[in-house]
Amino acid sequence: MVKLTRWAVLGLLVFSPAFSMPAYRLQAIPQLHYDQEDPLWQYSGKVMACTFCHVNTSGGAPWNPFGQALQQGFQADPKAKFGDVLYSVLAANGDADGDGYPDAVEVFARTLPGDANSKPDKPLAELESEFAAAGGVGQYAATSKKKAGKALSAPAATSPTSVRAGSPGGN
Repeated sequence: MVKLTRWAVLGLLVFSPAFSMPAYRLQAIPQLHYDQEDPLWQYSGKVMACTFCHVNTSGGAPWNPFGQALQQGFQADPKAKFGDVLYSVLAANGDADGDGYPDAVEVFARTLPGDANSKPDKPLAELESEFAAAGGVGQYAATSKKKAGKALSAPAATSPTSVRAGSPGGN
């Protein structure tokens, strides 16, 4: 019995990153298909860095332009689910960081949509063609929206001044 307890404690210590990964990242990773190449993605902070939405590598405020777009989505619909807001931001075909690559295409290329210094290596036209062949932005629809066949409208273009509890800044 003592050996089992020691193994249980050791297991919790080894796998504790999964328990500490922010809920929004746990939802975004499978929705954006970032989990497909790493079967142990829940235990790794490398699959999707905090800088996907935040300025700081450890998360928290401030948010980069993509994180701010997510905040605006929550401000437009405070009762929305995270997966729906994420899809709505991607479906708006915006370029949060202004680097010339739409956010959804950057997600597809696995670069950071909120960091202008993180750009895909391929030309935009080539990536857009690959993205369309892979299913376009529809592949990132929240599970409930995929089943219903609905698309969300783009978030309102408001300026975030604060973060409500439970929004992407809560990481």
